[in-house]
Amino acid sequence: MVPLSSRRRGELRAEAHRLSPIVIIGDKGLTDEVVAEIDRSLKAHELIKVRATSGEREQRDTWLATICERLQAHAVQQIGKVFVIYREAPDEPKPKRDPAAGPAKTGARGVVVTERGRKRQLSRDADKRKARDVEDMIRKGKIKLGAGPRSKPASAHPVPAEAGGGVEAPTGISRPRSRTPAPLPESAPRRRRPRTSR
Repeated sequence: MVPLSSRRRGELRAEAHRLSPIVIIGDKGLTDEVVAEIDRSLKAHELIKVRATSGEREQRDTWLATICERLQAHAVQQIGKVFVIYREAPDEPKPKRDPAAGPAKTGARGVVVTERGRKRQLSRDADKRKARDVEDMIRKGKIKLGAGPRSKPASAHPVPAEAGGGVEAPTGISRPRSRTPAPLPESAPRRRRPRTSR
């Protein structure tokens, strides 16, 4: 096992600063179950913190050395009862594709589609389908625009005499709101408080 360089050890210490202990060595000490849990955590995270809840300093030093020896890991740091342990995960070879399975999933211009990109595309397609369904329902007359609970009846908004000679607007259509805010009322300039010396 190649020892860590001082530069790499410093980088790992900086990364470990934000971590919390995920394995705890309890009153029974360093049992096989605890070592197996540390091994699983190292496979998942590479860099972990382990907390020892009890034990003398010499005993904790022995535990750290035992963990590193049994799991082929590096002791990055020990602060009191907290150990920082690192083991590089082996690069797993990518599974070979079966040529009989067909081409890989690719998007436009031959770009490989990731799982996250595929989910985004599915949500976009769902939004488009919903919009199309609403348009169809409006066209078929199942939904009327402006017939919501907040809209006023159309008879409350008569058409001006210039536009139709006092004829009321058709039922179910409300007048659109103005987007420009109403002007603020003019008021006297603000009075400033007189400064007082202290």
